Amino acid sequence: MSTEPEPAHEDTAAAVDAGPETPGATSGPAPGAAGAADEGGAGASDGTARTAGSPAADADPGPLGREADGEDDESSGEASGARSGETPGGQPESAGAEGDAAPAQVSEAEAELAAQRLERERIARRKAEKQGPIEAGGKLSGTAADLLAAVRAVESGEKPAATVFAEPAPAPRRAAPEPARPPRPVAAERAAGPVGPTPEAVQAVRRVLAEGGAPEALAPQAAALLGEGAEDALRADPWRLLRVGGVRPEQADGFARALLGAACGPDDERRGRAVTVWLLEQAALAGHTALELPLLTAALAQRGVPDPDAAVQSALAEGEALAFQDALEEPGARPASAPGGSGTTTRGDRPRCLENVEGGEERPARVLIGLERFALAEESLADGLARLVNSTPKQDGSAADWERAAAAARGAAADLVRAVAGHGLVLHTGGEASLAEPAALLRAARALGLRAWAAAPGVLGRDRFSALAGGAPSAPGTPDPGGPPAPEDSDSAGPAPAVTVTGLLAGTEGPGRDADGALDLDLLVVLDAPHLDVEAGALLVESLPDGARLVLAGDPSVLWSVGPGRVFADLLAARICPQVASRLPDPGPLGELVSGIGIGELGQVEAPGKEVVIVPVRDAGEAVHRTVQLVADSVPRAIGVPAEDTQVITPGHGGAVGTRALNAALKQRLNPGPGRFGGFDPGDRVVHSPVPGRVLPGRVVTADADGLHLSCAGEDVVVPPELVERTVRHGWALTAHQAMGGRWPAVVVVLPGDAVRALSRPWIYTAFGRAARHLSVVQGVEQALPRAVAEVPAKPRTTRLPVLLAPQVPTD
Repeated sequence: MSTEPEPAHEDTAAAVDAGPETPGATSGPAPGAAGAADEGGAGASDGTARTAGSPAADADPGPLGREADGEDDESSGEASGARSGETPGGQPESAGAEGDAAPAQVSEAEAELAAQRLERERIARRKAEKQGPIEAGGKLSGTAADLLAAVRAVESGEKPAATVFAEPAPAPRRAAPEPARPPRPVAAERAAGPVGPTPEAVQAVRRVLAEGGAPEALAPQAAALLGEGAEDALRADPWRLLRVGGVRPEQADGFARALLGAACGPDDERRGRAVTVWLLEQAALAGHTALELPLLTAALAQRGVPDPDAAVQSALAEGEALAFQDALEEPGARPASAPGGSGTTTRGDRPRCLENVEGGEERPARVLIGLERFALAEESLADGLARLVNSTPKQDGSAADWERAAAAARGAAADLVRAVAGHGLVLHTGGEASLAEPAALLRAARALGLRAWAAAPGVLGRDRFSALAGGAPSAPGTPDPGGPPAPEDSDSAGPAPAVTVTGLLAGTEGPGRDADGALDLDLLVVLDAPHLDVEAGALLVESLPDGARLVLAGDPSVLWSVGPGRVFADLLAARICPQVASRLPDPGPLGELVSGIGIGELGQVEAPGKEVVIVPVRDAGEAVHRTVQLVADSVPRAIGVPAEDTQVITPGHGGAVGTRALNAALKQRLNPGPGRFGGFDPGDRVVHSPVPGRVLPGRVVTADADGLHLSCAGEDVVVPPELVERTVRHGWALTAHQAMGGRWPAVVVVLPGDAVRALSRPWIYTAFGRAARHLSVVQGVEQALPRAVAEVPAKPRTTRLPVLLAPQVPTD
């Protein structure tokens, strides 16, 4: 089975290859050909020359490999390979290749990316304004501006001090009205406008790809990524093909040999630069925001780059990567800043040790190389967090009002209310039961008149919290929240409004933005905060208005984000703001089991109601058979949970017991059909990933010439035929990363014998924790399961956020 494992970190210097191996390709591509890639790769076939079910079938265990969950396809992008059968429009698959003309409408993914670009431009403008000269008092607003005007009035003699600074009678506060929630957008309704490459540009790129032996299906992606003049760019530098998701260096080498002939060589500067950037991108897929220089040069040498140092310098000189120098300190010491700030950024010069200005001696420094987009996002995130930590929140309600609200709360919820009353940034930790505390905070804040909202990284987390806080799930079949009921005083200000982070930033959900472009709110609670990556975190923090409060809430034991970074873990370790730990234990045998896993113990629990069942299996075939039997028969009969409310979770996508194999078997039993709509039939349970890392569960409704019609979380979604192959999967079986944020009445976790390398304590904690009432574990890993819980923690990620946050650490 493909577990797409998370390799052991001690082998980090051995290789940096994080991408999946290439099905359909032998040990190397044919000369002049860029072979086909796996899902997320450059090719189109899942029928491979490898042996299905072998541990190496889909896994490429580089030390910087992606998380054990194996988010290969969603993270790296997939080439539009051909599925057997027809496209949703009823056309043969070859028709999809001919119709590469850009659609006349903006896709959901493109609209989201455009919104992110606009937000980054706003962040850049804001930083430029901060660096410019500030007129005294010119940047003040609200109470601060009024006080400045009052002082100037007294100094000029216009008004006596007694009248200016007299305390006015406080206006009576009233509860915030129920927010008018805008209707959720229907994904099929897209804004018109020119988007994507023109048909002529796609056709020109297709000709170049055919000339070099690369799959022509890559043409739309390559044309979109390389922009205007993509054809000439590929001819001038064939290794630019590596920018297309899933293409591997050996495939780009074959493409370059076909185009350049004798002029192509391993010492080509263009190749070294392209492989450097590719390795950094693979590291980002594995969660790193940067790589240490020795690791990067070692990986370049393994990829056949004769002069790794020169390759890195070339990437720096061309502005395709940035270098950072972070001072190394003694263990336990507070990280020091580089001269002039928290780390030195270098574009062209070779980084050296940091010089101790006072002593005239050099201090050892960790030299990191990273992509600009993640470096800027991490710095922007650090700046935004520092602004929250160092600013005074708006005085919404008197201290007595906040204290009364805290006194009315229970347990850690009272501590949370008190911390939020006086701080701009607060962290909240706890398990599933602890969600009641952010819900209580939101109700208390809204009762005080604050515009308070909750946001979750995904739809599953949003709907789970809405159900817990008193609202209704978005659609029938939404996973059961499985948490404790809302407190008795929950109706004091109505149910807590919850949105997704993506919808909040795009303006399609939540309060919208004010005249200055900031989010129109006073308090934001981010749920499932460990799932937040640096880019989403930066956009979110920079969008908060001055004086707003931010609460990051989540379970620190779950898997980290699919995207790069470990925002929540870094903030917990930095200790720059108040941290409130919940004291609410997760109830029942499942709560006891998951809590033990969180501290490294996999013990036996009493399960009188069959809350936990272990099903041993000998091989992959038996694992698939028992899984289908549990979902379709045993769990509905013995537990009373229907098949549509049962979720299967497995470590990877490929192999004999991956999501593909399990979904095929479950479809045959639960919704048999010919799969004539690109492999799907009406009624199929699916997940739609419009952009990498975003998962929308849903059902297939129908298909026509416009594409595949889905119902996802109460929304009608139409997926164009050319996007079905790489954005829609069957959804009876998911990986743990895909299931993050969700919770189902019954969960079946499948762990076949070749899943050992995928197992870690966070993976097991996350997978087992998705069950609200019943958990079945189909396992053939035997003693590897308790060993993973006890001995395999989360794989370290290389990030710069701790160094960037170091100046905010209190010195006392």
